[in-house]
Amino acid sequence: MGIFSRFADIVNSNINAILDKAEDPEKMVRLIIQEMEDTLVEVRSTSAKTLAEKKELVRRVDTLKAQVNDWQDKAELALSKDRDDLARSALLEKQKSADAVAAVESELDHVESHIEKLQQEVTTLQEKLADAKARQKAIILRQRSAESRLEVKKALDSSKVDDALNRFERYETKIDGLESQIESYDLGKQTLADEIADLQKNEKIDDELAELKKKLANK
Repeated sequence: MGIFSRFADIVNSNINAILDKAEDPEKMVRLIIQEMEDTLVEVRSTSAKTLAEKKELVRRVDTLKAQVNDWQDKAELALSKDRDDLARSALLEKQKSADAVAAVESELDHVESHIEKLQQEVTTLQEKLADAKARQKAIILRQRSAESRLEVKKALDSSKVDDALNRFERYETKIDGLESQIESYDLGKQTLADEIADLQKNEKIDDELAELKKKLANK
Protein backbone atom coordinates (compact mmCIF):
# COMPACT_ATOMS: atom_id res chain seq x y z
CA MET A 1 0.00 0.00 0.00
CA GLY A 2 2.91 2.31 0.67
CA ILE A 3 3.92 2.40 -2.99
CA PHE A 4 0.47 3.28 -4.24
CA SER A 5 -0.23 5.76 -1.46
CA ARG A 6 2.96 7.65 -2.32
CA PHE A 7 2.18 7.31 -6.03
CA ALA A 8 -1.26 8.86 -5.47
CA ASP A 9 0.30 11.73 -3.54
CA ILE A 10 2.66 12.48 -6.41
CA VAL A 11 0.10 12.09 -9.19
CA ASN A 12 -2.56 14.15 -7.40
CA SER A 13 -0.17 16.83 -6.16
CA ASN A 14 0.07 20.25 -7.74
CA ILE A 15 3.78 20.77 -8.41
CA ASN A 16 3.37 24.55 -8.58
CA ALA A 17 1.74 24.58 -5.14
CA ILE A 18 4.61 22.54 -3.73
CA LEU A 19 7.17 24.91 -5.22
CA ASP A 20 5.33 27.96 -3.88
CA LYS A 21 5.76 26.62 -0.35
CA ALA A 22 9.33 25.43 -0.86
CA GLU A 23 12.30 27.35 0.46
CA ASP A 24 14.50 25.99 -2.33
CA PRO A 25 12.45 25.30 -5.52
CA GLU A 26 15.48 23.89 -7.36
CA LYS A 27 16.02 21.30 -4.64
CA MET A 28 12.31 20.52 -4.47
CA VAL A 29 12.16 19.88 -8.22
CA ARG A 30 15.04 17.40 -7.97
CA LEU A 31 13.38 15.66 -5.01
CA ILE A 32 10.03 15.42 -6.80
CA ILE A 33 11.64 13.93 -9.90
CA GLN A 34 13.70 11.51 -7.80
CA GLU A 35 10.57 10.44 -5.90
CA MET A 36 8.71 9.90 -9.18
CA GLU A 37 11.56 7.84 -10.61
CA ASP A 38 11.81 5.71 -7.45
CA THR A 39 8.05 5.16 -7.42
CA LEU A 40 8.07 4.23 -11.11
CA VAL A 41 10.74 1.59 -10.44
CA GLU A 42 8.69 0.16 -7.57
CA VAL A 43 5.45 0.13 -9.56
CA ARG A 44 7.17 -1.62 -12.46
CA SER A 45 8.65 -4.16 -10.06
CA THR A 46 5.21 -4.80 -8.60
CA SER A 47 3.80 -5.13 -12.13
CA ALA A 48 6.44 -7.74 -12.99
CA LYS A 49 5.59 -9.76 -9.86
CA THR A 50 1.87 -9.52 -10.60
CA LEU A 51 2.43 -10.69 -14.18
CA ALA A 52 4.38 -13.68 -12.86
CA GLU A 53 1.49 -14.40 -10.48
CA LYS A 54 -0.93 -14.24 -13.40
CA LYS A 55 1.10 -16.79 -15.36
CA GLU A 56 1.11 -19.12 -12.36
CA LEU A 57 -2.68 -18.80 -12.03
CA VAL A 58 -3.14 -19.51 -15.74
CA ARG A 59 -1.07 -22.70 -15.33
CA ARG A 60 -3.18 -23.74 -12.33
CA VAL A 61 -6.39 -23.19 -14.29
CA ASP A 62 -5.08 -25.31 -17.17
CA THR A 63 -4.04 -28.06 -14.73
CA LEU A 64 -7.40 -28.05 -12.95
CA LYS A 65 -9.31 -28.11 -16.24
CA ALA A 66 -7.22 -31.08 -17.28
CA GLN A 67 -8.17 -32.76 -13.99
CA VAL A 68 -11.85 -32.05 -14.70
CA ASN A 69 -11.55 -33.76 -18.07
CA ASP A 70 -9.58 -36.62 -16.51
CA TRP A 71 -12.23 -37.28 -13.84
CA GLN A 72 -14.89 -37.10 -16.53
CA ASP A 73 -13.09 -39.81 -18.49
CA LYS A 74 -12.70 -41.91 -15.34
CA ALA A 75 -16.39 -41.59 -14.52
CA GLU A 76 -17.32 -42.72 -18.02
CA LEU A 77 -14.90 -45.67 -17.75
CA ALA A 78 -16.38 -46.73 -14.40
CA LEU A 79 -19.91 -46.62 -15.85
CA SER A 80 -18.82 -48.70 -18.82
CA LYS A 81 -17.67 -51.33 -16.29
CA ASP A 82 -20.93 -51.10 -14.33
CA ARG A 83 -19.16 -49.49 -11.39
CA ASP A 84 -21.63 -46.83 -10.43
CA ASP A 85 -19.89 -46.31 -7.10
CA LEU A 86 -16.58 -45.48 -8.77
CA ALA A 87 -18.31 -43.31 -11.34
CA ARG A 88 -20.01 -41.37 -8.56
CA SER A 89 -16.69 -40.86 -6.75
CA ALA A 90 -15.07 -39.72 -9.99
CA LEU A 91 -17.83 -37.20 -10.57
CA LEU A 92 -17.38 -35.86 -7.03
CA GLU A 93 -13.67 -35.33 -7.72
CA LYS A 94 -14.58 -33.72 -11.01
CA GLN A 95 -16.85 -31.31 -9.16
CA LYS A 96 -14.08 -30.43 -6.72
CA SER A 97 -11.72 -29.69 -9.60
CA ALA A 98 -14.41 -27.63 -11.36
CA ASP A 99 -15.00 -25.60 -8.16
CA ALA A 100 -11.26 -25.06 -7.90
CA VAL A 101 -11.19 -23.86 -11.51
CA ALA A 102 -13.91 -21.32 -10.75
CA ALA A 103 -12.06 -20.07 -7.66
CA VAL A 104 -8.74 -19.71 -9.47
CA GLU A 105 -10.39 -18.01 -12.45
CA SER A 106 -12.00 -15.52 -10.06
CA GLU A 107 -8.59 -14.84 -8.54
CA LEU A 108 -7.16 -14.52 -12.04
CA ASP A 109 -9.79 -11.91 -12.94
CA HIS A 110 -8.79 -9.93 -9.85
CA VAL A 111 -5.11 -10.12 -10.78
CA GLU A 112 -5.80 -9.05 -14.37
CA SER A 113 -7.78 -6.05 -13.08
CA HIS A 114 -4.89 -5.21 -10.77
CA ILE A 115 -2.43 -5.42 -13.68
CA GLU A 116 -4.59 -3.10 -15.77
CA LYS A 117 -4.63 -0.53 -12.96
CA LEU A 118 -0.87 -0.84 -12.57
CA GLN A 119 -0.38 -0.21 -16.28
CA GLN A 120 -2.59 2.88 -16.09
CA GLU A 121 -0.66 4.13 -13.08
CA VAL A 122 2.67 3.58 -14.82
CA THR A 123 1.46 5.50 -17.87
CA THR A 124 0.18 8.37 -15.73
CA LEU A 125 3.37 8.53 -13.69
CA GLN A 126 5.52 8.49 -16.84
CA GLU A 127 3.55 11.45 -18.19
CA LYS A 128 3.94 13.34 -14.90
CA LEU A 129 7.65 12.54 -14.83
CA ALA A 130 8.16 13.71 -18.41
CA ASP A 131 6.30 16.94 -17.62
CA ALA A 132 8.37 17.55 -14.48
CA LYS A 133 11.65 16.98 -16.34
CA ALA A 134 10.56 19.27 -19.18
CA ARG A 135 9.78 22.04 -16.69
CA GLN A 136 12.80 21.44 -14.46
CA LYS A 137 15.26 23.57 -16.45
CA ALA A 138 12.75 26.40 -16.86
CA ILE A 139 11.97 26.43 -13.14
CA ILE A 140 15.68 26.46 -12.21
CA LEU A 141 16.41 29.26 -14.69
CA ARG A 142 13.50 31.30 -13.36
CA GLN A 143 14.67 30.82 -9.79
CA ARG A 144 18.26 31.84 -10.55
CA SER A 145 17.08 34.83 -12.58
CA ALA A 146 14.80 35.95 -9.75
CA GLU A 147 17.62 35.57 -7.22
CA SER A 148 19.99 37.63 -9.39
CA ARG A 149 17.40 40.36 -9.84
CA LEU A 150 16.73 40.38 -6.13
CA GLU A 151 20.42 40.85 -5.39
CA VAL A 152 20.55 43.75 -7.85
CA LYS A 153 17.47 45.31 -6.24
CA LYS A 154 19.03 45.00 -2.81
CA ALA A 155 22.25 46.57 -4.05
CA LEU A 156 20.44 49.50 -5.67
CA ASP A 157 18.42 50.12 -2.54
CA SER A 158 21.45 50.11 -0.27
CA SER A 159 23.15 53.27 1.05
CA LYS A 160 26.45 52.16 -0.52
CA VAL A 161 25.21 53.15 -3.96
CA ASP A 162 24.14 56.58 -2.72
CA ASP A 163 27.49 57.08 -1.01
CA ALA A 164 29.33 56.14 -4.19
CA LEU A 165 27.27 58.59 -6.25
CA ASN A 166 27.87 61.36 -3.71
CA ARG A 167 31.62 60.74 -3.87
CA PHE A 168 31.42 60.79 -7.63
CA GLU A 169 29.68 64.16 -7.57
CA ARG A 170 32.28 65.53 -5.15
CA TYR A 171 35.05 64.41 -7.50
CA GLU A 172 33.31 66.13 -10.41
CA THR A 173 33.01 69.34 -8.40
CA LYS A 174 36.69 69.16 -7.46
CA ILE A 175 37.71 68.67 -11.09
CA ASP A 176 35.50 71.61 -12.12
CA GLY A 177 37.38 73.74 -9.62
CA LEU A 178 40.76 72.65 -10.98
CA GLU A 179 39.70 73.40 -14.53
CA SER A 180 38.48 76.84 -13.44
CA GLN A 181 41.86 77.57 -11.87
CA ILE A 182 43.60 76.61 -15.10
CA GLU A 183 41.32 78.89 -17.09
CA SER A 184 41.96 81.80 -14.66
CA TYR A 185 45.68 81.65 -15.42
CA ASP A 186 44.96 82.13 -19.11
CA LEU A 187 42.80 85.25 -18.64
CA GLY A 188 44.36 88.36 -20.23
CA LYS A 189 46.94 86.36 -22.11
CA GLN A 190 46.76 86.19 -25.87
CA THR A 191 48.02 83.33 -27.83
CA LEU A 192 49.70 83.69 -31.21
CA ALA A 193 46.46 82.69 -32.87
CA ASP A 194 44.59 85.39 -30.96
CA GLU A 195 47.11 88.09 -32.02
CA ILE A 196 46.92 87.05 -35.70
CA ALA A 197 43.13 87.10 -35.48
CA ASP A 198 43.29 90.65 -34.11
CA LEU A 199 45.54 91.70 -36.99
CA GLN A 200 43.07 90.27 -39.45
CA LYS A 201 40.26 92.23 -37.81
CA ASN A 202 42.28 95.46 -37.84
CA GLU A 203 43.17 94.98 -41.50
CA LYS A 204 39.52 94.61 -42.35
CA ILE A 205 38.65 97.78 -40.45
CA ASP A 206 41.43 99.68 -42.25
CA ASP A 207 40.10 98.51 -45.59
CA GLU A 208 36.59 99.63 -44.71
CA LEU A 209 37.91 103.02 -43.51
CA ALA A 210 39.83 103.60 -46.73
CA GLU A 211 36.80 102.70 -48.76
CA LEU A 212 34.67 105.10 -46.78
CA LYS A 213 37.22 107.98 -47.31
CA LYS A 214 37.31 107.29 -51.01
CA LYS A 215 33.52 107.42 -51.20
CA LEU A 216 33.40 110.76 -49.41
CA ALA A 217 36.12 112.23 -51.61
CA ASN A 218 34.18 111.35 -54.74
CA LYS A 219 31.17 113.20 -53.43
